[in-house]
Amino acid sequence: MPEIVEQESRDFVNSLARGLEVIRSFTRNKPAMTLSEVAERTDMNRAAARRFLLTLVREGYAETNGKYFRLRPKVLELGFSVLASMDLTEVLRPVMDELAEKLEESCFAAVLDRDSVIYIARAESRRFVNVGISIGSRAPAHAMSSGRVLLAALPDAEFEAYLEALKVEKLTPNTMTSKVKLRAAIDEARRQGWAIVDQEYEIGLRSMSVPIKDRAGTTVAALNITCPTPRVTLDDMRVRFLPELQAGAQRIAMGLP
Repeated sequence: MPEIVEQESRDFVNSLARGLEVIRSFTRNKPAMTLSEVAERTDMNRAAARRFLLTLVREGYAETNGKYFRLRPKVLELGFSVLASMDLTEVLRPVMDELAEKLEESCFAAVLDRDSVIYIARAESRRFVNVGISIGSRAPAHAMSSGRVLLAALPDAEFEAYLEALKVEKLTPNTMTSKVKLRAAIDEARRQGWAIVDQEYEIGLRSMSVPIKDRAGTTVAALNITCPTPRVTLDDMRVRFLPELQAGAQRIAMGLP
């Protein structure tokens, strides 16, 4: 065992890991930050954070006005090459387009990445106003219905490690901040096979998600409908949206290898 740990330590590139940490520190709620803010969010000293940020700027992955730094669209290239090669996205598209048209609301697919969800596909409805979530964007898993169904699929040990390390951020007055209540909500998502989140990430938005499973029964993504609260009630979501989402997830599963 010590030999394995030593080998893993030699193979680990700390500077790459810290650079990726800097990229992940930018979020929808914090799209632009000062050097001091980045250093604080990544637990780095200012000198280290500055080197990483200026490297990202030089390579075209970030930009700065001298005070604030923000990521540039080029950073999405890091993930798009992977997403483009996934059979999942090819199977998702027609089903999601059909759901968005039938339910007249925006439809998304997301995967879990540590304590966040990443949106890998979206389909817009014909409505004039659609939800502004873009492909490649991240959101905290604890405050998203997609995050809860994906967390519900984790092995027990991984879920316990996630919950122990989680620093709950109160994004709206509705955000669930109690880890006890969050555990109960995720347990419920596991039992019933779906989750609803009502304005915990953004006031005025509620969402419902179901897991997408491959033929072996492994959850590989979450299928999600997000809509403005004035248009759709929670009862509407349970009665009208849930059967459509579950049927869509089943059709996607049948198309996966």
